[in-house]
Amino acid sequence: MDRRTFLQTTSLAGIAVAFSSQAMAEWKPRRPLNIIVPYKAGGGTDAYARAISAAAADRLPVPVVVVNKPGASGMTGAIAAASSKPDGNTIMLHSTGSFLLGSMLRDTKVGPFDGFKMIAQVGNLKACIAVPAGSPFKSVQDLVDAAKAAPGKLRWAHTGKGSTYHVSGQTFLNGLGLKAVDVPFKGGSAVRAAVLGEQVDFAVLGVQQGRGFEEKMHRLAVLADARDELAPDVPTFAELGFDIPIVSSPIIVYAPNGVDPEIISGIEAALAEIVAAPEFAKLVNTKGTLPLYRTGADAETAVRAMRESVTPVINALKGN
Repeated sequence: MDRRTFLQTTSLAGIAVAFSSQAMAEWKPRRPLNIIVPYKAGGGTDAYARAISAAAADRLPVPVVVVNKPGASGMTGAIAAASSKPDGNTIMLHSTGSFLLGSMLRDTKVGPFDGFKMIAQVGNLKACIAVPAGSPFKSVQDLVDAAKAAPGKLRWAHTGKGSTYHVSGQTFLNGLGLKAVDVPFKGGSAVRAAVLGEQVDFAVLGVQQGRGFEEKMHRLAVLADARDELAPDVPTFAELGFDIPIVSSPIIVYAPNGVDPEIISGIEAALAEIVAAPEFAKLVNTKGTLPLYRTGADAETAVRAMRESVTPVINALKGN
């Protein structure tokens, strides 16, 4: 996201606050608001939840408590959230790319559209292609040319089958008719370590993983509709002339089905104000990420569009 887009986003958040002030005023929580994060503490998704909790301190009459429930690639926490009492006291924050793709690859008890109502989007994790600093590939075109010259010879790293970055990378390869050997790792840090150690020829990982490692790892391009404000020198695939569907991971806050719509409206209004707060941006920036506010309805529209765009890749991975 470039600076102009960032400013537009925060301005829209401000407008949302203004128009939702009545909804927020009518929502009067009396108990702490528990926000389930289906991952361990310390990661990028967890950082958004911690930022919400911190920025909410001066804006809500009750504390926001982060509850980490990791396991089964985010499904353990999602099931716990979906089965919680629909009184508005328990919500969930999920990395929706993984949530969506996981539910498309295998039968799951819940998914982004099954068991939940999207309240609002508060951020977005974007994918990029990266190579070791000493790589002969200085551009995406160099990488593409090498892959075409030696089909199935290059090795690429990702965070596991069905993850956002695996599907994002496979979308890139399929879209250009390329073949390469995929090498899964557990987590973005492990993927980054594989690039730094030159164990692979390239990797698809979160653009934020390159922050602080610019001299050891080169990010060739980001899969997004605009450059990332915190990595402004990394071009988008579109800028380079590649028409690749964007596969990202929207950070979305969910409520279990059955929560009163007025409560959801109140939480949505509160989130609009929280995401627009300077301290929220400051906290997520420490992880190399940015705020991005969308209403629940707009977030759902975007996720449904992404589901449609990745369906061919998912079907191929499932052997359909």
